[in-house]
Formats: sequence, C-alpha cells, structure tokens
Amino acid sequence: MSTVRVKLQRRASILDKLVGEAVAALDVLSGVAVASRENPAGAKAPVNEKDSLTQAEKRHAAGLMRVNHVGEVCAQALYRGQALVAKRQELRSLLLEAAQEEVDHLVWCSERVKELGSRTSLLNPFWYLGSFALGVMASAASEKYNLGFMAETERQVEAHLDSHLESLPAKDDRSRKIVMQMKEDEIKHRKTAQRHGAVKLPAPIPGLMRLTSRLMTSTAYWI
Repeated sequence: MSTVRVKLQRRASILDKLVGEAVAALDVLSGVAVASRENPAGAKAPVNEKDSLTQAEKRHAAGLMRVNHVGEVCAQALYRGQALVAKRQELRSLLLEAAQEEVDHLVWCSERVKELGSRTSLLNPFWYLGSFALGVMASAASEKYNLGFMAETERQVEAHLDSHLESLPAKDDRSRKIVMQMKEDEIKHRKTAQRHGAVKLPAPIPGLMRLTSRLMTSTAYWI
C-alpha cells in the first residue's frame, strides 16, 4: 500500500508541474503576464510621441520590438523547459529567476508594440512550444552543458539587441530604453551561467542556434 501511495504522489507531482507549465504558457501567450519591475521607458508614452516618428519609422520600430517580444516568448519557454527537468534545486531556481526577468521583458515589449500601433507575432504559440521542447532536451545533457546552452543563448541575444539599438529610429527613445535594460539583464544571465560552471558548446550547436534565430527574427518582423 505504501509503495502505491508513493507512486501516486510522484505522479501527482509531475502532473502538478505540467499543469503549472500550462498555466504559465497561457499567461505568456494570452498577454496577461505581469511584469515584476516598472517599464524602464516609463508608464506611458508622451502624448506628442506619435508626431515625432514617421509612419515608416513606427512600422520599423514595431517590427523590431515584435521580434524582441518573440525572443522573450522563446526565452521564457526555453528556461522553463530547462527548469522542469533540471535535477538540482539550485539550477532550477537559477533558471526560473532568469525566466521571471524574461517575463518583464516580454511585458515591456508587448506594451511598446501596442504603443506603436501594432501587434505581437501570430506565431507565438509555435515559438513557445518549440523553445520549451528545446529547453527540455537541453536539460538532458550534463549540467555544465545545460548552463552552456543558457550562456550561448544570452550571448547571441546580446548581439541581436546591439543590432536593434543601431537600427531603431533615432527619436525612438522609449524602445531604446527598453532594449538597453533587456541587454543589461541578458548580460547578467550569461555571467551567472558562466559563474555556475557553463562550458562552451560543441562547434555545430552555436551555428545551428544562429540559423534558427535568423529564421525566427526574419519571420517575426512581419508576422
């Protein structure tokens, strides 16, 4: 009887985790997720901001911020997937802390896209599911490679955000403030992973990650 009870408890625990992940995914995809920090650009856009950007500049900025929003959808799913099957509580806590900061980025980007008169990507459910599965697979490797995956992800995101800082319209200070804070947080995540033992990934993997990222960004800019 006791053996049966233990098995039922384990199954319930796994089920609870999966239900929790489903709820987290719905929060992200439905747009009801709440940031734990204030938007670095401020609560609301100035009334006259729309007049300072041309229609072409607003479309371009919205496209870039939509890409950034998709990146945060992917990061949220990736880290939650890694945390779900991570063996040590310390590693799970590290991944979930990073995921929470990615929620902040997600909300800020969503708010900015709407301010610019646009919408987030229609393919977000696809991006989330794919990234969550990738996170689960990454955790199947040793912990040092799991952390290496986190560090490489953040390294590529840093470069991606740098390119957006160069490409954003000169007068779009609100988007720039958000992207700058995002970059600061991503650098912190990378350094945290390295401090906890991340190792460099085998040669083919970073290249494949860049190709996947290029496909995602080129699609999310428009869709």
